[in-house]
Amino acid sequence: MGTSEPRSITGRVFTLLGVFSESRPTATLSELSRSAGLPLSTTHRLVGELIHWGALERDPGGGYHIGLRLWELGALSPGSFGLREAAMPFLEDLYEVTHENVQLAVRDGLEAVYVERISAHHAVNVVTRPGTRLPLHATGVGLVMLANASRAVQEHALATPLRRFTSRTISTPAGLRRVLAAVRRDGYVVSVGQIELITQSVAAPVHGQDGEVAAGLSVVVPVDADVRLLVPAVRAAARGISRALGAPRCVR
Repeated sequence: MGTSEPRSITGRVFTLLGVFSESRPTATLSELSRSAGLPLSTTHRLVGELIHWGALERDPGGGYHIGLRLWELGALSPGSFGLREAAMPFLEDLYEVTHENVQLAVRDGLEAVYVERISAHHAVNVVTRPGTRLPLHATGVGLVMLANASRAVQEHALATPLRRFTSRTISTPAGLRRVLAAVRRDGYVVSVGQIELITQSVAAPVHGQDGEVAAGLSVVVPVDADVRLLVPAVRAAARGISRALGAPRCVR
């Protein structure tokens, strides 16, 4: 039995847009109709309106993908716009020092959402790009944000099955508790081989005006790289962004 058709126009539009994901960036009209549980005629009409507005664009091959208009609106989100503006000079400086993958992410529930990335052609390959979502427990940026989140958020994460990506992914509540405690003690984390065995990251928290952690900053390098020299650079960049955001002096 198919998905029941949403009653409101807004619900139908969101259902259509929800078909797209990082693993499915393009879809045909029939795929949209089938996945959204909407009649083909309804799908055709709504897709036409979304194309006219700029929310969707059509490929030469006849498929559809998310349009630039939605990217423009997403960039205005309070959770990313002011943060990205404040962070870019420090991200660029950190990139110039390391010439590796420099990433900035914010927390949404139990996921890290990547809002910016700078990388070189020769840098180790990473799975992330702006808009990518990954579980907090499996990423450096996620761990520094989770370690500084409320007790309720931490307990929720500990009670949720910990998705395993590699043999080195943190997969037990006890292991996650130990790492979170170390992050709070040290002020940074080195996350090794959690998403891909070939990479490791050094991450530090970025504080906002209210003193709470607003984001996570990381540099991703090959797993065999010596990260000792990266730790001071990442922490300094995170403090610089925190200052730019107006964080209280006591958390800098």
